Amino acid sequence: MLKFFWVFLVILEHVYFLYLEMFLWTKPRGLKVFRQTLEKAQASQVLAANQGLYNGFLAVGLLWGMLHPNPLLGRQIQLFFLGCVAVAGAFGGYTVGYRLFLVQAVPALIAIYCFFN
Repeated sequence: MLKFFWVFLVILEHVYFLYLEMFLWTKPRGLKVFRQTLEKAQASQVLAANQGLYNGFLAVGLLWGMLHPNPLLGRQIQLFFLGCVAVAGAFGGYTVGYRLFLVQAVPALIAIYCFFN
């Protein structure tokens, strides 16, 4: 049950990231979350939308793993996508700031931990 909670949290986060990056990037909420000016946001809007789409793929991949009829294969799918999220969060934490690591990588790492305990 704890594993379900953490995986589902990661899914919800990535759906929210998709929404922020694809639809709110240049809006007040997006500017505040990503701490940038309107000018910078407008200049990077296409890249942000692409990034948001990838976050959506991560969410869908995790959901696919959760709903897969074969539990063993579903587990492997979830672990793969959680690993992708953890690596992306670690890279973002290194290149952008520790906050990104805390928000993205830590929940994924906790979910991975729950698979083995």
